Amino acid sequence: MDRDQKRPLRVAVLGSTGSIGVSALQVIARHSDQFRVTVLSANASVDSLRAQAREHDPACVVVTDEAAYATCQGNGPEWVGGRDALLEAVQRPDVDIVLNALVGFAGLEPSLRALEAGKRLALANKESLVTGGGLVLDAMKRGGGELIPVDSEHSALLQCMTGRPGEGVARLILTASGGPFRGWDPARLAGIGPSDALRHPTWEMGARITVASATLANKALEVIEAHFLFQMAYRDIDVVVHPQSIIHSLVEFVDGSVVAQLGFPTMELPILYALSHPERLSDSELRTFDPLRSSPLTFEPVDTEAFPIFGMGRMAGAKGGTAPTVFNAANEIAVGAFLEGRLTFPGMAEVVGETLESVGTFPVRELGDVLEADGLARRVALKWAERAAPALPGSNA
Repeated sequence: MDRDQKRPLRVAVLGSTGSIGVSALQVIARHSDQFRVTVLSANASVDSLRAQAREHDPACVVVTDEAAYATCQGNGPEWVGGRDALLEAVQRPDVDIVLNALVGFAGLEPSLRALEAGKRLALANKESLVTGGGLVLDAMKRGGGELIPVDSEHSALLQCMTGRPGEGVARLILTASGGPFRGWDPARLAGIGPSDALRHPTWEMGARITVASATLANKALEVIEAHFLFQMAYRDIDVVVHPQSIIHSLVEFVDGSVVAQLGFPTMELPILYALSHPERLSDSELRTFDPLRSSPLTFEPVDTEAFPIFGMGRMAGAKGGTAPTVFNAANEIAVGAFLEGRLTFPGMAEVVGETLESVGTFPVRELGDVLEADGLARRVALKWAERAAPALPGSNA
């Protein structure tokens, strides 16, 4: 990425009030000589945006929810509202890096616009690649943009592979913590509620991604993301359960050598690397790694019987076309129904499986194909969620 050494790189933080966005702002604040915030965006968290705007003094603040935007008044930065305003903001000439920390399918189009405008896209929205991987890569080629992953696993893969010939890579190995229900018998999972699923053992995340991590749906999405990011066949992408979350990913090379990236669980490290890549910046706030405190490091296979959504997602990725979009949309609907107490934990897999079977798969030629598949899958998934067994009495919505 070309940069003027006389000024900091200018960053648009999409989803700035979420967990990734908040962490990104903390990282940027510690490196104000290298980066400054020019755009903040959130869906409807106006009070949080106001506080962030006072602290970081951006040029523009975007509220995508029209009703929430109608409540906005104030001095200082330019406040704009609506989806179109967000798409315009990522193309601003005073933006060098777009950090996309939006949740779910809503992140796809901003990713496309940022890459078409030649920006560096620091991507924490895996759904952009899951639902529109081919479109994202095409947009990057057309606009000359740059794509750097923020997810800890994909950042780890990038760090392991940077400076090494791509043809020397034989296999990618992503790690998974296993979630709060690792080792549970499948029958036991029927009785858990949302509050149980939100207790992730190693990472602090938003509610929806925490539940998707508990079912391992999120890990299936990460496999699809890795396929597009690194142009690796699905047969060459493996996943192992690593409960300590110290090794974030491993890369095996054709000569049998394996390179791994290790570190204590924190999203601030991959955020910083995505902003500074390929350089590394010193950060005294990040914990110094201690091998003794990290021991022992253990590995287990993924339990596909207890967590069938993982296998569904891998199959959807391998099938290609609109199948990953359908998988993602059905999973978002299922997670929402579970959080609202309308669906059991195993019921999420039922909804996803039935939706994949009902909707089918079609080629993706343009963004409209993805939008159509997403809308259809959500409608079908909602119907299956209504038919599925209700959540147990006393579950916490």
